Amino acid sequence: MELKRIVGLTGNYGSGKTELAINLALFLATQRKDINIIDLDIVNPYFRCREARELMKSQGIRVIIPEGDQVFADLPIIVPEIKGAVKSKKGTLILDIGGNDVGAKVLSHLSDSLMQDEFDLLMVLNGNRPFTETKDGAIKIMDEIENSSKFKITGILCNTHLIEFTTRETIMDGYKLACEVKEATGLPIIFVAIEEKIVSLFDEGDFDHPIFPVKRYMLPPWGDSKESKEYADAKSAN
Repeated sequence: MELKRIVGLTGNYGSGKTELAINLALFLATQRKDINIIDLDIVNPYFRCREARELMKSQGIRVIIPEGDQVFADLPIIVPEIKGAVKSKKGTLILDIGGNDVGAKVLSHLSDSLMQDEFDLLMVLNGNRPFTETKDGAIKIMDEIENSSKFKITGILCNTHLIEFTTRETIMDGYKLACEVKEATGLPIIFVAIEEKIVSLFDEGDFDHPIFPVKRYMLPPWGDSKESKEYADAKSAN
């Protein structure tokens, strides 16, 4: 993947942006030094990359989030370190952006320090989410995100799935949709995301674009994972 120094993941609600942001950070940490991930999701208080911060830190990834009692706050907190990381011109930055045009608006506040030519804004396209089941619906969402963020989308991440109910047909239908959006917009498909549990169902001949195996890290806060328990404990304490 030939990606710029700063990569932002956007899309509609529930498209899988955060999961891909975490997986991309972990992958890039095996290829490059100085990987940073910035939690810009001020919309969804549950599925945010900060939930996997200890895992990423263990792999040498810097996770930029509010600290202390604010780490689980359901508030639009933008820490000063964000602009500092953008302006530093050092290392790779991955921006996990909130859903739809509402979440993408946070990018407009970085327009004085973030230049379009140094930034890849990637649309996470999940054909099984509301409003992006069709080419026209997906393009409408993309237009709204661009208008709100003040940045142009530069690529597509094909991420159609149904969590544990995903089948080969699910993936192939999503890829067909992504290709239709690519044809209509001229934007490249960067990769086809497939959960590693079922990646063996495919080979490179199925796609004209790279396969990106994904491991599921994000679990609901009402689950029984270590991160879920930590989240629940912090919420109850506050």
